[in-house]
Amino acid sequence: MSDDSENSLASRAALAAGAAIGSAAIAAALLFVKRRSDRKKADAKPGATSTAPHYPEATD
Repeated sequence: MSDDSENSLASRAALAAGAAIGSAAIAAALLFVKRRSDRKKADAKPGATSTAPHYPEATD
């Protein structure tokens, strides 16, 4: 009987540890994706508009 309770406690602890590791991995992945998205938006070039400065092509 005591072996069953120890196994149950061990399995619960293993399940809790696995859940903690899994949720930490998911949180890290979400933060990584958000950081990449923020960098991509910051590096993006502004769209072409009619008010943008016009640089003529070089003529040699």
